[in-house]
Amino acid sequence: MGDITALIQRANDGDRAAFDQLFEALYPELRRIAHQRLTRNQRDTLLDTTVLVNECYLKYANAERLRPTDRVHFLAYSASAMRSIIVDFARARASERRGGDAAHLTLDTALAANLGGGEDEILRVHEALESIAKLDGRLVQVVEMRYFGGLNDLEIAQALGVTDRTVRRDWEKARLLLAAALRN
Repeated sequence: MGDITALIQRANDGDRAAFDQLFEALYPELRRIAHQRLTRNQRDTLLDTTVLVNECYLKYANAERLRPTDRVHFLAYSASAMRSIIVDFARARASERRGGDAAHLTLDTALAANLGGGEDEILRVHEALESIAKLDGRLVQVVEMRYFGGLNDLEIAQALGVTDRTVRRDWEKARLLLAAALRN
């Protein structure tokens, strides 16, 4: 972990080579996280593990004020970036499915209701998280880090500067709020 922290410090000082080495060092872990997220709902998206990790890299490369302090903060940002990428992709797919800029026609069949529900679900979860963020932003961070980032309670606690017990309470609260929001 000392090597990762040293790479992060050098990358924060503007060393592009250190940034690339950092990403290369954490690439297997980022692929594992992306793979776990994408295999939960395979039909939800046409994204694959490599594309999601590479898009995450590009988000990092374009983030000018990103200053992670350690591995956990790096992975926490990765979780947030992956969520953003997946939501943007789902929005684009939903727009394409609805014809994008094409003229819309009403299709009155049961088949139409079953097409492409995965993107809708991702967007509903995203909207629910945005609503929860208005109540308590930390709950959303816990969901992002746990669900999208695959971090455990201790890692999340370290990133947020709280106890793991607080993280477990936040996770339970977030799950209840998400369930309620998704029922509507």
